[in-house]
Amino acid sequence: MAIRAKADGKIGVLVSAENAAEAAVVAGLQVIPVQNLREAAQFLEGEIKIAPVKVDIARIFENKDDDELDFAEVKGQENVKRALEIAAVGGHNALLIGPPGTGKSMLAKRLPTILPPLTLDEALETTKIHSIVGLLAPGQALVTRRPFRAPHHTASDAGLLGGNINPTPGEISIAHHGVLFLDELPEFKRSVLETLRQPLEEGRVTISRAAGTMTFPSQFMLLAAMNPTPDGKMPGESKNSPREIQNYLGRISGPLLDRIDLHIEVPPVKFREIAGDRTGETSAQIRERVIAARQRQHARFKDKPKITCNARMGARELKQFCALDEATKELLKNAMAEYNLSARAYDRILKVARTIADLAGAETISSDHVSEAIQYRSLDRELWA
Repeated sequence: MAIRAKADGKIGVLVSAENAAEAAVVAGLQVIPVQNLREAAQFLEGEIKIAPVKVDIARIFENKDDDELDFAEVKGQENVKRALEIAAVGGHNALLIGPPGTGKSMLAKRLPTILPPLTLDEALETTKIHSIVGLLAPGQALVTRRPFRAPHHTASDAGLLGGNINPTPGEISIAHHGVLFLDELPEFKRSVLETLRQPLEEGRVTISRAAGTMTFPSQFMLLAAMNPTPDGKMPGESKNSPREIQNYLGRISGPLLDRIDLHIEVPPVKFREIAGDRTGETSAQIRERVIAARQRQHARFKDKPKITCNARMGARELKQFCALDEATKELLKNAMAEYNLSARAYDRILKVARTIADLAGAETISSDHVSEAIQYRSLDRELWA
């Protein structure tokens, strides 16, 4: 409401004292906190004076929680951490595939800790959505951390996309500018998963109800996790038949899988890694590389404000920024033929290769970058057949 008032040229707003800090993040607008309607009337009649609320945006962003999760707490799984770093750099969707107990959920919960900080504009957009659904804590002025939402696999279409009698945001909009984590992906209803396709492509979701039609933003990173087989074991150790395994994987449609850029295998952790004293890199160290690589993307897309990261590139940007030399083209051509990859998978590989090149500080995409990107299409390569 405060943002709209500013856009309409108003000089100030009167709001309840509990919401004053939230409204005061809108620069150039006087926010008058009132306790009740009598106080509001007295202020408007000039009988009392109430000072506008002011907030220090810089200080709000500086505040950090002491109990923040950290990648350094995860033993082993260096290859998985590398893949999640690539996902964070390019804003790519990712799927973790591995037996129970390998740390899929533990790794997923730490992904937000390596993402770049929210910009003020992103924080305002996110705060608007959280305000609508009543998720802001009492006195909270602004959402300054990227959201992490993990709905249960029993979630309905309305719970995920939004709905009710009056259209309200669902989990995919609450995760705007953050991470939507779907654990046990094949356990979600297929109809629910299929509804993700439009938001993943367009970054928004439109909900139509009798009360009206609303469009909510939903630019989120999809991070999902699943077992490799119905009984949770690796294919070579599973008691499930090949048909049962294929039926299990078949619960996730091909078009949805195509929209997931990285298929990441999460193997069991070796005992020496669990028992060892060695600690991995901290989230702060990884985040520094992520921010540096994101800055390269911001410079690349400076004339394209709607494209914030490599995952958002369209066909025109792929042609402009993902040119390959002849040797690399031949490598990708052979991979497409051998693994029977779709045209959408081809685009995903190019985007991930561009991200890997950015992480390496390279101007052009090399065969090494493409080779690594191809390795993250494990379900296309039918390793579980």
